[in-house]
Amino acid sequence: MNKKIGYAIAFALTLAAPFVGYPVFLMKLLCFALFACAFNLLIGFTGLLSFGHAAFFGAAGYATGNALRNWGLPFEMALLAGVAAGALIGFVMGSLAIRRQGIYFSMITLALAQMVYFAGLRFTDFTGGEDGLQGVPRGKLLGMIDLHDDLTMYYVVLAIAVAGFALIMRTVHSPFGQTLKAIKENEPRAISLGYDVDKYKLMAFVLSASLAALAGATKTVVLGFETLTDVHWAMSGLVILMTLVGGMGTLVGPIIGAIIIIALENKLGDFGTFVASHTGVEWFNTLGEAVNMVTGLIFVTCVLLFRKGIVGEIVALTGRRRSA
Repeated sequence: MNKKIGYAIAFALTLAAPFVGYPVFLMKLLCFALFACAFNLLIGFTGLLSFGHAAFFGAAGYATGNALRNWGLPFEMALLAGVAAGALIGFVMGSLAIRRQGIYFSMITLALAQMVYFAGLRFTDFTGGEDGLQGVPRGKLLGMIDLHDDLTMYYVVLAIAVAGFALIMRTVHSPFGQTLKAIKENEPRAISLGYDVDKYKLMAFVLSASLAALAGATKTVVLGFETLTDVHWAMSGLVILMTLVGGMGTLVGPIIGAIIIIALENKLGDFGTFVASHTGVEWFNTLGEAVNMVTGLIFVTCVLLFRKGIVGEIVALTGRRRSA
């Protein structure tokens, strides 16, 4: 019951958020929150650490951008094209990577993701190369609702993010999700019980890739462009950081982590300028350039003090109090 109340309050806050904050920034937060939740489905509930999720996130953005700008597809079909591209890459990458375990699995995903990055760098007709894919129109929802209005677009993105989160929640609490948890906890035992572990891993990998692709496709529509940043390995590291800071293996943790990291990246420079103007200390103007150092300090702090992430530690503390 408490969880339902919490979800209801959070949903009410997101409905009111665009009247208080900047809608485009809020939409970006929603896209990265969905991206982090998709990654958490793989690492938090299946135990597979992928360093290649940027490939799905960015490739879907390029596919959706081309579908809207160059192919003339409607908004819904463009999103489906992006999700299909991410799912296809996920299937190929997963089929190769699940043959190995541990660090070898992670390195294979990293190597394959870098192949996608270099493909984006070379196939300039499709990706725009270093200049990126610019001028992506938002189109119309169902051919009638103009999405160029930020407020309208926000509620569409909110519906997509909520639907993605609901799918993840349903997956985690389904028999399929329980099997994934069993594989994470004790893979040899799951094999001895007769489960085709590789099949379950591949299904989880493709589902995670598809949801990451949905996040990337939506982000491209929101911002109107797609660049190589989204397919670079640093984006894969960023989503790992979001998940670990928020709480790996929790449903809400990746959302909190995404909000913290993206808000820092976007607002730290503005905060430094504000403080510098009111205190006269010019050093604060450099905070925007030091965002990587700040996020690194947050990561180190979480590793040392909050081993389970912010939400994970709160859940553990609540559990200990109930036991006492």
